[in-house]
Amino acid sequence: MARPGDAERATGYVVGGISPLGQKRRLPLWLDRSALCHATVFVSAGRRGLEIELAPRDLLTLTGGQVAEIVRTG
Repeated sequence: MARPGDAERATGYVVGGISPLGQKRRLPLWLDRSALCHATVFVSAGRRGLEIELAPRDLLTLTGGQVAEIVRTG
């Protein structure tokens, strides 16, 4: 995860409203493999406090995202 100031500079959006969808400039998205175990996930809808619920595979399709082992357990 990027530091808040770095995320704002990279996206042009305010932290809390940085959505993986509909960005002016598409940035890479990596989704932890564990998200695929869930029917839906929530991501920012582009405004603080507003979220969108969608299937993880749909998120990957819409963003061109990649699945990765991000979370360490144990």
